[in-house]
Amino acid sequence: MDYFAQQLINGLVLGSIYGLIAIGYTMVYGIVGMINFAHGDIFMIGGFIALISFLILVSFGLTFVPLILLVVLLVSMAITALYGWTVERIAYRPLRNSFRLAPMLSAIGMSFVLMNFAQVAQGARVKPVPPIITGGYTLHESADGFNVQLSNVQIVVVITTIVLLAIFTWLVAKTRLGRDMRACEQDRTMASLLGVDVDRTISMTFVIGAALASVAGMMYLLYYGLVDFFMGFVAGIKAFTAAVLGGIGSLPGAMLGGLLIGLIETFWSAYFSVEYKDVAAFSILIVVLIFMPTGLLGRPEVEKV
Repeated sequence: MDYFAQQLINGLVLGSIYGLIAIGYTMVYGIVGMINFAHGDIFMIGGFIALISFLILVSFGLTFVPLILLVVLLVSMAITALYGWTVERIAYRPLRNSFRLAPMLSAIGMSFVLMNFAQVAQGARVKPVPPIITGGYTLHESADGFNVQLSNVQIVVVITTIVLLAIFTWLVAKTRLGRDMRACEQDRTMASLLGVDVDRTISMTFVIGAALASVAGMMYLLYYGLVDFFMGFVAGIKAFTAAVLGGIGSLPGAMLGGLLIGLIETFWSAYFSVEYKDVAAFSILIVVLIFMPTGLLGRPEVEKV
């Protein structure tokens, strides 16, 4: 039971990271109706920016960890959001009214551009970083010597995720931007006729999604202690799977899907074979979609006539 509890903690932390990335996928799909396949690489860029910001602050002599983390978080969100805005203006906006396959091909191309840009700029080797947040708590000590541990970095990841989700939920439900986003999701043409700036709303959607992905990149750096140019592809596929599992277009579904993918991977790795953890996650996705084609919390599309 102690081993189960430890894996539950690990799975929830990993799922929180996947959920933050998956929200960006489901936001863009809900408004634009396309999959932003470059979103995983935006997450990777956020991780690199967090690493570079951390090293610069340390070189200036800053040693107060909470201040460093706050500055790194804000800088990473700002710069990565700029990347998201630039990607939307260059790769997606010119093709928005083109045939449906064109934006998808552009997204895949932009994914390779960002990946190779990071590889050329930062090198192909894995970039490790020493533990930034150390310490933790022992939740339970068993007689066989296995202790249930909750590290401080796991607490930071979960609390950061909860706070950001609360802010984002308020943003969507209570602000003018949130109303514009919901209007564009329902009918972009009608929203435009009613005075909604559709281009600005879509750009802000990419900006917010990129900012959340940058937070996920920073949490990944804190939790695993490394970044590399290829991590965006793998994490992006997992997060996209989470968004589909939860119901593409549903924000709560994206978070639920992320948590489920994280738990499935963690428990499968712990009790079965770590080599087949991805097989388990995608197999469960297939089974769910067979019986629930729109995902766990997805809504069936209603064709407008």
